[in-house]
Amino acid sequence: MRNAPSNPDLRAAKAEGSAAEGDSKPSAGSQTLLRGLDVIEAMADGPVTLADLATRLGLTRSTTHRLATALIERRYLTFTPRLGYQFGPKLLELGFLAQRQTDVVQVARPHLEELAATTEDTVHLGVLDGERALYLDKIAGRRRVDISSRIGDRHPLTSTGLGKALLIDHPPQNWAALFAQDQATGAPAIDYAVWEGRMRGYAESGHTFDLEENEDLIRCVAAPIRGAGGAIVAAISVSSAAQYMSDERMADLAHDVREAAGAVSRELGWSG
Repeated sequence: MRNAPSNPDLRAAKAEGSAAEGDSKPSAGSQTLLRGLDVIEAMADGPVTLADLATRLGLTRSTTHRLATALIERRYLTFTPRLGYQFGPKLLELGFLAQRQTDVVQVARPHLEELAATTEDTVHLGVLDGERALYLDKIAGRRRVDISSRIGDRHPLTSTGLGKALLIDHPPQNWAALFAQDQATGAPAIDYAVWEGRMRGYAESGHTFDLEENEDLIRCVAAPIRGAGGAIVAAISVSSAAQYMSDERMADLAHDVREAAGAVSRELGWSG
């Protein structure tokens, strides 16, 4: 005779499901797997009772209970009486592992290459490194434009398009402090009121510009990359000579850069 389950969550779940009718015959393996994933995804907004879970999935109580019980056995779910099913510790463990295994440079590379091919301009990837933008990747454009940036360079946040994209979510008081610091260390002079007004517009639009602020005759368009939690984790920029970067073209490029940044964000787990 089989011993009773030792997992208290499993015991509680089995008790609630005891009133359900006998389980139906198991579905095909792939269908059962997909249903199990549907059960997990149904917990996204918080704990769910057996009755509500069955309704959401369009399944019988007995089938829903069988799927949920199997997931509790594997620690993907837990069960609390009067509250219901919710995410279990296994999902937390896997989430941390996935985050550690996800390398933003590796994930972003195909999107950078595609952006460089379609625009024919230089594409950068960078992250926030203290009070500077650290350039992690660079793909040179096809045009004969010399852009001095290199992988590993650290540039001012407030005078580069990529740096501004990393700052979009920061509070204005942080903008002011970084702006003053960059101005004191040699960034091109600009009136703060003008700069802040642009930043507020960038924050609303989701993209930023470098209007020859970091390097003479070089302009760029940038957009932030977000991680699973929605926070900005990196940024992408497209840079070229000012002669190829009219105001109209920069406005058009903004859409492409945001699309590329959004694609990378989704691969990092951002649901948008």
